[in-house]
Amino acid sequence: MIRALLIFILLIENLAFSQSSISFQNVNGRQLTSLNGKWNYIVDPYETGYYSFHLEVYDQKKSFQMGAFYNNYHSANKQDLVEYDFDKSPAMSIPNDWNTQARELFYYEGTVWFKKSFDYNLPKGKRLFLNFGAINYKADVYFNGRKLGTHIGGFTAFGFEVTDYVVSKNNFIVVKVDNRRQKEGVPTTNTDWWNYGGITRNVDLVEVNDSFVEDYSIQISKEDKSKIVGFVKVNNPVQGKGVTIQIPELALNMPLQIEADGMAKFEIKSSSIKLWSPNAPKLYDVVFSYNNQSLTDKIGFRTIEVNNGKILLNSEPIFLKGISMHEESARGGRAHSRQDAIRLLTWAKELGCNYVRLAHYPHNENMTRFADELGLMVWEEIPVYWTIDFKNETTQQNARNQLREMIGRDKNRASVIIWSMANETPISNERNQFLSGLVSYSKQMDSSRLISAALLSSQKDGQNVIDDPLGEYIDVLACNQYLGWYGGNLEDAENIVWSSKYKKPLIISEFGGDAKQGFHGDKKERWTEEFQEYLYIQNLKMINKMPYLAGMSPWILVDFRSPRRLLPGIQDGYNRKGLISFEGKKKKAFWVMKEYYKTK
Repeated sequence: MIRALLIFILLIENLAFSQSSISFQNVNGRQLTSLNGKWNYIVDPYETGYYSFHLEVYDQKKSFQMGAFYNNYHSANKQDLVEYDFDKSPAMSIPNDWNTQARELFYYEGTVWFKKSFDYNLPKGKRLFLNFGAINYKADVYFNGRKLGTHIGGFTAFGFEVTDYVVSKNNFIVVKVDNRRQKEGVPTTNTDWWNYGGITRNVDLVEVNDSFVEDYSIQISKEDKSKIVGFVKVNNPVQGKGVTIQIPELALNMPLQIEADGMAKFEIKSSSIKLWSPNAPKLYDVVFSYNNQSLTDKIGFRTIEVNNGKILLNSEPIFLKGISMHEESARGGRAHSRQDAIRLLTWAKELGCNYVRLAHYPHNENMTRFADELGLMVWEEIPVYWTIDFKNETTQQNARNQLREMIGRDKNRASVIIWSMANETPISNERNQFLSGLVSYSKQMDSSRLISAALLSSQKDGQNVIDDPLGEYIDVLACNQYLGWYGGNLEDAENIVWSSKYKKPLIISEFGGDAKQGFHGDKKERWTEEFQEYLYIQNLKMINKMPYLAGMSPWILVDFRSPRRLLPGIQDGYNRKGLISFEGKKKKAFWVMKEYYKTK
C-alpha cells in the first residue's frame, strides 16, 4: 500500500505533462489488445472531478488531490474524504453511446467519466499505444493518474503512447468525456441529428516494435495507370533499416530506403493492374515489412477525375447512383460495428446504388472498408454544418484537424472518391475564406480525389441558379434542394428551370420529404407514404433536366433520431425522411428510386 501511494504521489507531480496524439494507419492490421467491454462510469454534470470548489483545474495542479476523478483514488485510511468510487459505480458497454444505454442519460449533454482497469506485460524492446476510434466530443485522457492529452472532435481516431507508464498489474485508464454543444465547435450548437455522447468506437492497446511503420499512402498514378505511387512513414527510424513493399498477386517486391525523417516515397511499375470499380471491386493484399514486423492491407487501385462536366472513374464517365445515410445502428444508437456497416450498405446495394454519401461527419472505418469490398463509391465529409463560427480561428483549426484525421485514416480506401468540406453553410466573406482554405488544405494532403461541398441554390429571374462562390474552388458541385417539402409546388416540377454558373459536374446531394412508414392516404397529404412517393416522382422529373447532372444522393436511407423533430404520432423524435423506417421496413418511395436507378 505504501509503495502504491508513493507511485501515486509521483504521478501527481507530473500531471502537467500532456503529449501529442498519434493516428495509426490501418490500426486493425496491427497487434491489438481490445479494451472494449464494460467500463465503469460516473455522471458529473458539475464537473466535480475536474475542478475544485474554487474552479481550479485539478490536472494543472501539482498538489495532492483526492477529489480528482482521474486519480481513481482508493484509501486504506477510513478518515480520508473521498467522494467517488469507480469500482462501486455502474458500468456500460464500450464502444457505445451513453444515450441509449442509460435511460436517465437519453437527453444528457455534459461530462461523464469512464474507467477501465487491466493488466499488461509489455515485452522488452516493444512500445505500447492507447488508441481510440472516436469519442464525442471532447476527451481528456488519463493513464495511471497521468494526463496523456486532450482530443476535440467526435468522429475521428486518436491515440497516445503509454510505453513508459504501463505496469504489469492494475493499470487504469480514466477518460473525461464532454459532449456539450459549443458555439465555436465543429459542429456547432444547431444540428439535425442526435448528439450521441460517449466512447463510441473501439478502444485498443497497440503493441509495436521500437521502430515501426506508422503511416503509408498507396494509389495508382492519375497520369500513368501502370504506375503505383505513394509513401511510407516510419516512426523512430533506424539507420540502415529499409522497408519492403510486396503485392504478391502482381509479383511486386520493392525495397525502400528510409530517409532520416522517416519518409520514403516510391513508384512501382506494373502492366497487369486490375482497376477497382463498382462492377469489379478488385482489392490486392499489400504487405509492408519493416523491422521484423509486417503490416497487411487490402488496397484497390482506381482513378477519379472530372472532365468536360462529367465525373470519370478510370477515365470512363460514371453516374453516381447514391443515397445519403447517418451513422445509426439497428438499436437506435451510434453505429460502430461491421454488422452495422453490412446492414446499411447492403440496403444501399439493394436500392441499386453504386455510391453513398456518409453524412454529416466521418463514419466509422468499417463503412469505408466494407464499401471497398462491395464496390460502393463514397462521399466523406467533416461536420462543418450550417452556421459554425467562421470568424473564429480556433474553429478553423478544429475543422482542419478533423479534415486531416479523416483524410489520414481513409486515404487508402479505393471507395472514397469525394472529400466534402461543408453542408448548407450560409454565404459570407468569412465563410468563403474559411471553406476555400479547407479546400486548399485537403488538396495539399490528397490531390487524388475530388473536392465538393453540399451547397444551396438561389433564385434569379425565375430560375434556380447554382452560383455559390465556393463553386469556383471545388471539383464537383453539389446542391441540396427540397422541392415540395420546404417550399415549391410539386405540380410545377417539370417546368422548373435550373442553371449553373460553373461548367462542372453536379450532384444533387439531398432531396426528399418525410413519411411515417405505414401511414397511408392521398398523395397530397403530408407525412403519408403516398405523398413521399409522389414527391420523389416529381423531383426526379425536375432533376433529370438539370445541367451537368452527374449523380444524386437523396435524403436519406433510414429514419434517424433528431431532437428537432417533435410532432407527436408522426415524428416522435425522428427525422422521417428515410426510404426505410427505423424498424427496417421499406417505404413506397424506396421502390421509386430503385426503378429509377435501373434506368441509369
